[in-house]
Amino acid sequence: MKHLIAPSLLAADFTNLAEAVDLINRSMADWLHIDVMDGVFVPNISYGFSVIEPIAPRSQKPLDVHLMIVNPEKYIERFRAAGAANITVHLEACPHLHSTIQQIKNTGARAGVALNPHTPVSMVEDVLEDLDLVLVMSVNPGFGGQKFIYRTLHKVQQLREQIVTRNLSTLIEVDGGIGLQNAESILKAGADVLVAGSSVFKTDQPIETIKRLKLIGFDTILV
Repeated sequence: MKHLIAPSLLAADFTNLAEAVDLINRSMADWLHIDVMDGVFVPNISYGFSVIEPIAPRSQKPLDVHLMIVNPEKYIERFRAAGAANITVHLEACPHLHSTIQQIKNTGARAGVALNPHTPVSMVEDVLEDLDLVLVMSVNPGFGGQKFIYRTLHKVQQLREQIVTRNLSTLIEVDGGIGLQNAESILKAGADVLVAGSSVFKTDQPIETIKRLKLIGFDTILV
């Protein structure tokens, strides 16, 4: 499967989110990544239902919703109703992880689990078969524009080995500090989905940047 690109709306201009969504619609992006932060699980606050609900019908890309919040099980059904195609929760925030995964799947959304930089891959071994994706955080969650933690590549390789050995279809998504300077290395380590925020929205040519990220590994450049 060709890798997927999921631009992160967190890096967009919050005064003009409609234009940012339209830009992603015109691009070669596959998903639109939505970071939900509560100021408790992470030291930042982003947006919630009132922002996601109007974005969902405008977006032509599936919404990849990443919940960086405590007690995510309280809100799963509402995020699905708001338009989430993928719902990813943090392992560190879920004392009853298997139950929360099943809750997500019961809504019809793809179920994902995110791992903070310090969390070992072994923590998801017992639920890997139940997951549609694992989101490997390559920065500390909460703020955009951070530098990529290169130890993450080893975690991606470990996950890829497990997925292949166990003949699973679980996707590996990587989020944080990703750009044209390191995307190829991350893909070679085994990633399937790249989340790119600042490297897309802080450039003069975001659509071209998305195209270049999408075409990594292609023998020919599409026009």
